[in-house]
Amino acid sequence: MTQAAAPPRTTGGEMTHRQVLEALSGLLLGMFVAILSSTVVSNALPRIITELRGGQSAYTWVVTSTLLAITATTPLWGKLADLTSKKMLVQLSLVIYVLGSVLAGLSQSTGQLIACRVVQGIGAGGLTALAQVIMATMIAPRERGRYSGYLGAVMAVGTIGGPLIGGVIVDTSWLGWRWCFYVGVPFAVAALVVLQKTLRLPVVKRPVTIDWWGATLITAAVSVLLIWVSLAGDRYDWISWQTAVMVVGALLLGAAAVLVETRAADPVIPPRLFRDRTITLATVASVAVGVGMFGASVFLSQYFQISRGQSPTMAGLMTLPMILGLLVSSTVTGRVITRTGRWKRYLVAGSALLTVGFALMGTLRYDTNFWLLSTYMAIVGVGLGMTMQNLVLAVQNTVGAHELGAASSVVAFFRSLGGAVGVSVLGAVLGHRVKDYLADGLTRLGVPASGTADGGTLPDVHTLPGPIRTVVESAYGHGAGDIFLAAAPFALIALIAVSFIKEVPLRRHTDPLTDEVEQESTVAVGAGAAVIRTGERG
Repeated sequence: MTQAAAPPRTTGGEMTHRQVLEALSGLLLGMFVAILSSTVVSNALPRIITELRGGQSAYTWVVTSTLLAITATTPLWGKLADLTSKKMLVQLSLVIYVLGSVLAGLSQSTGQLIACRVVQGIGAGGLTALAQVIMATMIAPRERGRYSGYLGAVMAVGTIGGPLIGGVIVDTSWLGWRWCFYVGVPFAVAALVVLQKTLRLPVVKRPVTIDWWGATLITAAVSVLLIWVSLAGDRYDWISWQTAVMVVGALLLGAAAVLVETRAADPVIPPRLFRDRTITLATVASVAVGVGMFGASVFLSQYFQISRGQSPTMAGLMTLPMILGLLVSSTVTGRVITRTGRWKRYLVAGSALLTVGFALMGTLRYDTNFWLLSTYMAIVGVGLGMTMQNLVLAVQNTVGAHELGAASSVVAFFRSLGGAVGVSVLGAVLGHRVKDYLADGLTRLGVPASGTADGGTLPDVHTLPGPIRTVVESAYGHGAGDIFLAAAPFALIALIAVSFIKEVPLRRHTDPLTDEVEQESTVAVGAGAAVIRTGERG
């Protein structure tokens, strides 16, 4: 009897491997745009703020405003993805991003720049959330690992490579810093065209009912929290009446959001999701991963430029060990997970490596051997590559297709929240530590510390006399080590959280009911075969 030919291999629903790759090309471009917008200005900020005549507060807010917008809007994009066309939403987010980028490049003041960065963040928030949701719609959890590796690799390039691109732009005289905002526009336009041609998704026929009160309260609570973290230690003390007002206000708004979401018929972030242990623990771990993902790229650039006297371009190149570690680990881990179906061991190993890597980076000084530092950065990169996308995978594997958007956005939301809080808190720690180290070093030289050791502005080490330059480089180098040491406990919390996640076998279909039917069929076939074998023996 002739055996029937096997049908073409599909992933998820009815999409072939080639179709998935074609559709992913647009999504990966969109994700690259989203991450690039958050990191490309890192090396260019000193030049930008100087030309626009801004202060240290403006320096912080150019970064924080985008992260705040991404964090606050991610749950809303995720909820919309469960209610209407995902393709239309991702294209809309790209258009918003392009608009914000062009306006940011035309800014004539720091206030205008910060406002435009908020618009960029709204678009980038949609790209961040929707890319993962659309992947989950197209690809079954068992197959998703290999494709998540591609997504993780793109996020790695955008997160760590952004400062490198920004440095090259700043160091190229005929470009100028405004091209840091224009550089993502061609990628966004290309992503729009590719998505229109290749992405084919079923449109959900459900009425768009959004809990606007819940969305408003969540946004307000997150905004107040991030504003407090950003300004504390600069405009006012950490322990002050301003801190008390903002913390109490954020808690009250958060409590009101929980109350509204609990009673809403169609909440933005369904509270029932957190009844699942995997989602709750993955959320805790996502905050810690966010601290590492954003904090590492922002402060490593500053370390290389000030403590080691490198140009913006070289500062970006010197982060290559972290990029390569993240690229290799995310790609290889994704393929292994697809082949074996086992994912928890990589979450645990990645969190452990992240903890060890941050602890080793805590020994950082201005004269640390670069090859030793490269090893530390590679460990951090490998840890991030193992955890970042697999946390999303673990969560998506526990929910049905109708909640993929909300569940995926929860992980992205808390990862962005961790990044925003991490940048602000670690920046405050760096400022205080540098101030103390500068004062001690200058005192030993017999130089008055007042006015020089305030840590309020970033120094140009190339213009300083030899002995003072060494003090400044040492202060910023030691301060950089301190903030990585401060980040290590967050990674340890992630390790503890993922250790308690229960590993559930990855589904082979996007619809969990299909898996249940297949399992029942397999059991029935197995039982039938057993009966036949028993009859043959009889």
